[in-house]
Amino acid sequence: MDLSPRHLQLREMLFRRWKTNGAKVGDKIESQNEIIKFCDFSLITVIKTLKDLEAEGVIRRQVGKGSFLVKTPWTEAHHRIGFFYNRDIVGGGIFNNEFYTKLVVAFEKRVVSDGHEFIMGSFTNDKMPVEMWDRLDGVVLTGLTPDTRLDDLALTSSQIAVIDMTLEGLPYSTYRIDFAPAFADMFTRFGTEPRRYLYLNSSIASSEQVARLEAFKAAAAAAPVAQELKVISVNQETGADDTIALHDAVERFKPDFVCGYMHMSWHARIQQWSEKQVKVYPFGLDVDRAGFVINSGDWMRQALSSLYAHLDDRQLPAQIYNFPATFRP
Repeated sequence: MDLSPRHLQLREMLFRRWKTNGAKVGDKIESQNEIIKFCDFSLITVIKTLKDLEAEGVIRRQVGKGSFLVKTPWTEAHHRIGFFYNRDIVGGGIFNNEFYTKLVVAFEKRVVSDGHEFIMGSFTNDKMPVEMWDRLDGVVLTGLTPDTRLDDLALTSSQIAVIDMTLEGLPYSTYRIDFAPAFADMFTRFGTEPRRYLYLNSSIASSEQVARLEAFKAAAAAAPVAQELKVISVNQETGADDTIALHDAVERFKPDFVCGYMHMSWHARIQQWSEKQVKVYPFGLDVDRAGFVINSGDWMRQALSSLYAHLDDRQLPAQIYNFPATFRP
């Protein structure tokens, strides 16, 4: 069917509006007069576009009752799912970061094995590619911080979900890791006598960073015997070479355990700086070493199941999906 640029533009606008509103087959759509009120097209263009949509079988027009959706071309069994990360946080690129590399590989593997198309990209604290997201069915974001401008999220018709940051008061689901059970397991095992724990708290602020620290403190407080805890801030992403505070804490505090956010290169340095053998327990994704560990395949399976379930109606509830980490001593 040969459509003019104006008709194509209106068609795209209507599909985007219906997609955003979660319109389903059988739903009544706006009348031609209602369409004119929210768009900048002439009555002739609106009438012609609606007639074309009727001829294609997208809508059914009933005299005296209005027009109804017969099919929704923007929803298919084959979906386009995007994974986008914050380049301001992962400055060297996502494949220079072990955690994010494993996460995106697990996400891609699951999406492709489910028969859908995988798209990966990035955004910054100041700019999000909402025009690209409009062409996708679902988008999962990671690396959001309090510095990230969130206004653009409301501008896209794609279904949005977030990894590892809870956006209070906003209609987006969060897929987060719950480290509380793993912390509790560690203190149950080793908290029978007083020991010193150095917790490395990320200087990259987020709701998850705060929640993990509070969960660690709560688990330490619940240990069978009182434990000594010291917390310092580190930049494990872009400040891997800045180890002054870590070096000083290891030498002065003399910890038995170092836990939390840390760069891979710090593990050996911690042992070098310490006068005794130190147990090092970082956050880890799909690793065989000791630490607080997450199976990325199982996590992404849980996350994507909820995303898929709501792609047709775009009504993914603003819910927190918790995935438990395990402790590997």
